[in-house]
Amino acid sequence: MNDYLIKATSYKGMVRAYAVRSTSTVEEARRRQDSWATTTAALGRTITITVMMGAMLKGNDSLTTKVEGGGPIGAIVADANAKGEVRGYVTNPHVDFDLNEKGKLDVARAVGTTGNLSVVKDLGLKDYFTGQVPIVSGEISEDFTYYFANSEQVPSAVGAGVLVNPDHSVLASGGFIVQVMPGADDDVISRLEERINSFPPISSLVKEGKTPEEILERLFGEEEMTIHEKMPIEFRCKCSKERLEQAIKGLGNEEIQKMINEDHGAEASCHFCNEKYYFTEDELEALLRT
Repeated sequence: MNDYLIKATSYKGMVRAYAVRSTSTVEEARRRQDSWATTTAALGRTITITVMMGAMLKGNDSLTTKVEGGGPIGAIVADANAKGEVRGYVTNPHVDFDLNEKGKLDVARAVGTTGNLSVVKDLGLKDYFTGQVPIVSGEISEDFTYYFANSEQVPSAVGAGVLVNPDHSVLASGGFIVQVMPGADDDVISRLEERINSFPPISSLVKEGKTPEEILERLFGEEEMTIHEKMPIEFRCKCSKERLEQAIKGLGNEEIQKMINEDHGAEASCHFCNEKYYFTEDELEALLRT
């Protein structure tokens, strides 16, 4: 089954929702990062939520999320656009722990609980929109729930989960974001909270083969649901040799000449996809500003 997400509304338009199956997308990120189980869960949750946030945008808009909880994995960075394209990386991918007291991957220990979650949106305007909140649990989903409520003032429930195989590959990954629109009455909110609180782990539903549609149908129960859009998602990196050429140019002639004299060339790699790019002495000479 290919990865995709859906956009839907329920409760007569008073609630909007997003749900996604992200197994292959997260596996591609894991493969490129060579991340271990606990780190994969943290990175996968962040990528899953970020791609749904990207789906909230329009046109060529994009966003970047950054989770810095002070834990041993360091920073998690992901970015996405309105087309379902997402990528992500983690500073220290080789971090893993025994299962926590609940028998689950100890994501909070890996992420840490003393730091910030930030979201930067490029909406095609002169200035970027930036929101930042403190990490509240390190479990990722709760941190994004807190972000929506406090930075964007949108009451939301965010759920994301990743199941990992013994060989560290991704068995199942998915998520949902449910948001209450202005004007929703207290009865709607109460009923929705009750269903969310009793909802099973979303990664288990994905493992069982449940589609994003079936996940939201289970969440909304007998409430009528309208699906507005279905879109494929994928891990896609924006890096290229041309982009790195511009980055090298930005270092200035002195630094480029140093690469030529000392290293007789240059090698650069992308944080997100770990693709390596090589520059010969002649290529570096061509980048020198005259």
